[in-house]
Amino acid sequence: MLGSMTTRHPQASRLARLAGLIADETRAACLLALLDGRAWTAGELARHAGVAASTLSEHLGKLVSGGLLAEERQGRHRYVRLADARVAQLVEDLAAQVAPSAVVRPRNLRESSAGSAMTRGRTCYDHLAGRLGIAVTDALTVRGLLVQDTGFALTDAGLRWFDAAGIHLDRGGRRPLARACLDWTERRPHLAGVAGAALCRHALDAGWCVRIGSERAVKVTAAGERALSELLGIDEATLR
Repeated sequence: MLGSMTTRHPQASRLARLAGLIADETRAACLLALLDGRAWTAGELARHAGVAASTLSEHLGKLVSGGLLAEERQGRHRYVRLADARVAQLVEDLAAQVAPSAVVRPRNLRESSAGSAMTRGRTCYDHLAGRLGIAVTDALTVRGLLVQDTGFALTDAGLRWFDAAGIHLDRGGRRPLARACLDWTERRPHLAGVAGAALCRHALDAGWCVRIGSERAVKVTAAGERALSELLGIDEATLR
């Protein structure tokens, strides 16, 4: 019989469990919120997802036991975050695949403002995205600091640029130095990986960008406009 001769792929059950974890709207909302790279309390996520704390706790338990989230406890508070960069990449890639091809009309002024801010600039887990992320990626590429021919890679000049800018690149881990991440609003790849994370961290620490609102949106400051213009030749007007 054909059925008795079929050998199931050893990864099938693990893939099915992973898909089941993500295939719930509440859990998906939590994963997308945590793409801001920060740790959230269970209460914050419950309010964000619009569910009761008891309901959210059950969902978080499944995500933690499934390896998608890591949790920490400080006193009475329970904090959760994405387990690692690989989980963030998975969530962002899936979000990019299901992003609407047509513009979705916002229901109110608040949604319109939040959507505009996210499109203009945001964090994608630990790197820059939106028009800001694309502008930085394009500027690095035009100057020969980044190549995109067969995947993203920093050139020797690019490595020297990061060093001269005082942006440390941790090259001792398994994470790729540069990686393309499909931007779900711009439909083009922006810089991720070690270099993308280091650049984003430096931009926030140096005050080039500041977080705004409760979502992942970031805004380029006047100091950031000057720095990005001087270091990468980005037109300040495009950063506003």
